[in-house]
Amino acid sequence: MKKVISVFSCRVILMLVAGWLPMLGACSGGSGADSRALPAPAPVLAAAAPGAVEAPVGGTAVVGTPAPVADPVPAAPVDGMADEFAVSGYSPVAAPASAPADAVFPGMGGGTAADPLGEIHEAVHLAHANRDALYVSPSGSDGNPGTSTRPFRSLARAARAVRAGTTVYVAPGIYNGGFRTTASGRQDARISWISTRKWGAKLVPPPGSRTKVAWDNRGDYVDVIGFEIDGRQHRDGLRWTHGIYNGGSYDSIRNNYVHHIAQKIQCTSGGGAAIGIDSYYRGVKSDVIANLIHDIGPAGCHFVQGIYVSTSGTVKNNVVYRVAEAGIHLWHDANRVIITNNTVTESNTGIIVGGGNFYHTKGPNDYTLVYSNIVYDNKMGISEQGRTGKNNSYRNNLVYRNARFNWSLKNGLTHSGTVSSAPLFVGENASVPNLKPSRSSPAVGQASPAHAASTDFDGRARNASTGYDIGAYQH
Repeated sequence: MKKVISVFSCRVILMLVAGWLPMLGACSGGSGADSRALPAPAPVLAAAAPGAVEAPVGGTAVVGTPAPVADPVPAAPVDGMADEFAVSGYSPVAAPASAPADAVFPGMGGGTAADPLGEIHEAVHLAHANRDALYVSPSGSDGNPGTSTRPFRSLARAARAVRAGTTVYVAPGIYNGGFRTTASGRQDARISWISTRKWGAKLVPPPGSRTKVAWDNRGDYVDVIGFEIDGRQHRDGLRWTHGIYNGGSYDSIRNNYVHHIAQKIQCTSGGGAAIGIDSYYRGVKSDVIANLIHDIGPAGCHFVQGIYVSTSGTVKNNVVYRVAEAGIHLWHDANRVIITNNTVTESNTGIIVGGGNFYHTKGPNDYTLVYSNIVYDNKMGISEQGRTGKNNSYRNNLVYRNARFNWSLKNGLTHSGTVSSAPLFVGENASVPNLKPSRSSPAVGQASPAHAASTDFDGRARNASTGYDIGAYQH
């Protein structure tokens, strides 16, 4: 391998012709202590259906400072609504819609109805429920009006009908992926897509897939909640290299189950990711919260990531394992990212904090916070790469048994409060590991409360009195 590969060779000069999409590739991953540079992520051009027209809603920078992303809760079911549209499997901490704007709710991290999040994003709740609703069901028809009694059949059909302030309820069942959502919500009227049973609505590759992306969202103020994205059932056409691609601003990707993406593909610099939060269309401040991600990419491919972020936002409470390159990878214009309480294992690299091959900035990746994560049993642990700043911070992480190195930081930075011992998971040596900490785990009570969510991956409250636990789960 060459010592350095030119930045130019890592880029693709992209013309926005009909339906062509820049995707998140892997860049700089796996370089580690030996400082070997890998190619930067080049956009993957995913051909859309013939005649498709590019509509990058997220392609314009959003001006101003909006309120934090709110956790969506579906509007109350109407009388006679079918059971398939009753929301289940989540652990909501919901504020009543009629509550005063200054009311404070237990378990919401001090949030109010006017600002329900405070600093948390984990529970599925929203102080003010959306008024409009659309419904999708395996028993529906795309010729229907999308009501609870006459639902749509496909998410693609609902995408053509959705507007700001709409919640789309998707009943359990199997649906074709490979679609694009372009509609934007507003700060006061988000668009929420929710699988009514957590992981009950499953997206699979359609026959003769024409895109490499399961769900391509370009809209702003959009929430994607509780879906399963399963790339195993390939039925001809293009293989999925990306699970959920997000090019919008102020969006949230939460409580989803994304697995077996970008497998059985050629390893190219086009790369792939289970969840990608991209700045190419000037998207900013989106969140990746409490997702389960595993078996991503062909073994040994440095261009496929678990969670890939090239802008600002948060990455919290995610469980990530068996990823070809990095469980969590920051590159391009990534900066001011909060990475807290994630569990990453059995991957090539745990967490990469980097910047380079910039789209719209000159970098560096600075003011990124990496707190209270478990990075265990990977080839490499936590690594800074490319252009990084002096204000990144690393606190209270459990980093242990990463084969090549545990830490590789730049600019003289050091880490603090690190736990350097095995996390003692309930059951790690299994095809479906249980990565919850046991009661005797050294992760128990050792997390930093700074920027931590008030709930864990399962929606359980984190216990401030006994101390927050490191990683995605509270024991």
